[in-house]
Amino acid sequence: MTHEPRFECLGVRADAYAASPTLVFKLRVTDPSPGGVHALALRCQIRIEPHRRPYAPEEAALLTDLFGEPARWGDTLRPIQFATVSVMVPGFTDSALVDLPVPCSYDLEVAAGKYFASLEEGEIPLILLFSGTVFARTREGFSVRQIPWHCETRHRLPVAVWRELIDHCFPGSGWLRLRRDTLRDLLRFKSERALPTWDEALGLLLKEAGR
Repeated sequence: MTHEPRFECLGVRADAYAASPTLVFKLRVTDPSPGGVHALALRCQIRIEPHRRPYAPEEAALLTDLFGEPARWGDTLRPIQFATVSVMVPGFTDSALVDLPVPCSYDLEVAAGKYFASLEEGEIPLILLFSGTVFARTREGFSVRQIPWHCETRHRLPVAVWRELIDHCFPGSGWLRLRRDTLRDLLRFKSERALPTWDEALGLLLKEAGR
């Protein structure tokens, strides 16, 4: 008889105590091995499935950079890689609850970061793909088997949870990575106009560009 683990995502929360932005996925892992599981080396790849939700006009405008014009979305709304993480699950019998920490980037040059930053409300459709190794107890000792590649589960991450995470780590702000020469030019502009903050410098540039 082949024993295959099963996975279910029960929820996601923002980790308020992590040193960097981190989401914690609560998983239920079930394994029918008669002698129980000694340990499980779990690897999880998380992808965003953008085609599984609707978008408001404001969101669609911000997503043009990723997917092109909405008329093309039937061809361009492809899965986006979010994260790949690993965790060791201690021994259990039948089932166990597991916290899966997932470090997150707010880098707007990363596709997942652009996608999250473009959403105002609703949920983010995710698919979690599992792999790894199960060390199970048997009457003879231990058995070692691989987690089948078809083991997966889906979850819908509330945009509000993502906003809570980012607001906790970057209250009311975000960041952009700029080339050194671009940053020097911006610093020169800021100094010439005697502007006290970077926000005011960029705001004035946008205002002048609008004219």
